[in-house]
Amino acid sequence: MLAASVTLTWGALISGTVLDKKTSKPIANAIIIAQGKEYRSDSNGEFKVPASSIIGVRAIGYERKFYKSGGKMFLAPFQPKALYLSSFGATHGKIMGNAKEIIRNTEINALVIDIKMDRGQIAFSTSNPIANKIGAQELILFKDIKKFTSELRKEGIYSIARIVTFKDTPLITAYPHWGVRKSDGSLFKDKEGLYWIDPSRKEAWNYMISIAEETAKAGFDEIQFDYVRFPDAKGVKFSVENTQAERVKAISGFLETARERLTPYNVFISADIFGYVSWHNADIEIGQRVDALSPYVDYLSPMLYPSGFNAGIPGYPDPVKANYEVVKQSLDKALEKSGTSPLAYRPWLQAFRDYAFDRRIYGAKEIREQIAASEAFGSCGWILWNPRNVYSTEGLK
Repeated sequence: MLAASVTLTWGALISGTVLDKKTSKPIANAIIIAQGKEYRSDSNGEFKVPASSIIGVRAIGYERKFYKSGGKMFLAPFQPKALYLSSFGATHGKIMGNAKEIIRNTEINALVIDIKMDRGQIAFSTSNPIANKIGAQELILFKDIKKFTSELRKEGIYSIARIVTFKDTPLITAYPHWGVRKSDGSLFKDKEGLYWIDPSRKEAWNYMISIAEETAKAGFDEIQFDYVRFPDAKGVKFSVENTQAERVKAISGFLETARERLTPYNVFISADIFGYVSWHNADIEIGQRVDALSPYVDYLSPMLYPSGFNAGIPGYPDPVKANYEVVKQSLDKALEKSGTSPLAYRPWLQAFRDYAFDRRIYGAKEIREQIAASEAFGSCGWILWNPRNVYSTEGLK
């Protein structure tokens, strides 16, 4: 809740001070939304913005709120601790029931839910004409998306909408000139046989961002862009030269544009990044660099699954035996590069069986080691990933 002592001033401006609900201390760099534009509080938590019937306020490490002009307001500290659910899981009575039971009995307080899926399907009925034209509406799982988010809010559950961005077979089938190409000029397909959007094709951005806007209107607290990168493949061609500078420019440019378009909705914005991005100064050929992306999102979510660190990390060649170290050191490395705050990170953690090393089951010990590392770093919560949506209370407080 934000603490803004709000008063109308000359020139139809509103001034106020953003404060922490628990401590009453000012919150610097809080985001204030007025008349569809973004402003920031100063080092004393103070702001002055154009008069608006509704003011949106949020800050990293806190909740988001909407207020009518006038009165005192406060932001309460909040750190999402989430489970991932596919669209199928979120609309399946037993799977969603299990997730809510875990939320009632543990520290879990949030859900990441697929809205634009890995194969390009959009899980709610959208008004976007392209989505209907290309067949992205063949499977509408959420019959009333606003009712769904409203019910989550009533139960105190923070909702994060996952939007798979640049992997989209239906869109490229209909608009092949937007697709990533192979060196021979044919369309590139990944190992799953799926097409990718060329992120340097700015004319393709509007489709994803318009879906994100509708999702924000539906009431989600946060928009999370996944696959916001170039494919990790050799011998591919884009509309621009395949250099680090051009790749990073495209990905950061997309996130900058998405942030501008999503500003009026006062939603948190996050982006998923590869775990190894934390360890490299370069973009590892996918356009992701923490220093370039962090200015345009509220949270970066590195995927720190130990099983995914195929080459280990320095000093730990067997990462599944070093769950704490993989998570903690990866976050430390990312922070060195971004120069932001630990609260600007919310990592993905492994809650599925190892597939790359000794096939161990990730149970209470392994999950808790990852959570402990994330919390020692000071991240703004964390997210557990199990692609089958199978979760228990193991490892959770």
